[in-house]
Amino acid sequence: MLSAVSKALCVSKTSAKPAVQWSIVRCLSSLANDASISLLEPFKLHRLDDGPSRDTTLTRDDALRYYRQMQTIRRMETAAGSLYKSKEIRGFCHLYSGQEACCVGIQNALTSDDSIITAYRAHGWAYMRGIPVHGILAELTGRKTGCAQGKGGSMHMYGKNFYGGNGIVGAQVPLGGGIALAHKYRQDNSVCISLYGDGAANQGQIFETFNMAKLWDLPAIFVCENNKYGMGTSVERASASLDYYTRGDYIPGIWVDGMDVVAVRDATKFAKEYCLSGKGPLVMEVETYRYHGHSMSDPGTSYRTREEVQEMRQPRDPISIFML
Repeated sequence: MLSAVSKALCVSKTSAKPAVQWSIVRCLSSLANDASISLLEPFKLHRLDDGPSRDTTLTRDDALRYYRQMQTIRRMETAAGSLYKSKEIRGFCHLYSGQEACCVGIQNALTSDDSIITAYRAHGWAYMRGIPVHGILAELTGRKTGCAQGKGGSMHMYGKNFYGGNGIVGAQVPLGGGIALAHKYRQDNSVCISLYGDGAANQGQIFETFNMAKLWDLPAIFVCENNKYGMGTSVERASASLDYYTRGDYIPGIWVDGMDVVAVRDATKFAKEYCLSGKGPLVMEVETYRYHGHSMSDPGTSYRTREEVQEMRQPRDPISIFML
């Protein structure tokens, strides 16, 4: 735990910059191996009596690993964007910049035996599931050394217990329900994370999967990565209810700040423990923001202003606030 000096410094730092209370870890990295921190944004709960605590700990090694992983994904996506503009990458290319805390936080609460299935914004997830940067960029450029031998491209990358990368909106969620059923059948003490965006959140097949998952109490965590826009349509124009974590109705849910990697990690730990206790599935909403357009063919400025992007990026960038 923190020494007395570290605690005193922590009080001083957090009183000066309350918006980034947990980021004190970095400036104390030479003083302590771990720190007690308090998350800024509270978790929102649906049909849950208790949720994750806002008071948590972060070790120096964990902090350095999270930072390195988020930076690697950001730089990889920047390289992918440049390759697309130079026409080395053809076809679809959906960048993950701005959402790094989601995949880094979730993966660091899981083991390699847990399963992940996601939509088409999959580069960051592929990296976090063990595919090297070379394998991802080679796949994007159609090389045989890519993780799918150059045949899958941006939307179809696979690895151990990583089931893609799926191009059909919302279609990965029923598949994720099946993977969760396999985990329960094998009794392997693992969960399946099924990710979808706010643009897919109104798909009927998602609610059908919710129903079956609850009927069978599957070890399934359904994660809505709410990045505010489904293609070019804002969540306010697309959804009558913006509380995506309550969309499971009879399934408990939790909302988490998707720009805070530690909050995402702790929420996922809680969700995994909940599911493996035999209580059935859980819905989790991670509220985040994408910096680029829906895909590289979308400039992302016809339905939102550049000022909006900067207003989100400057004070809330998941990497920048982690560095402070």
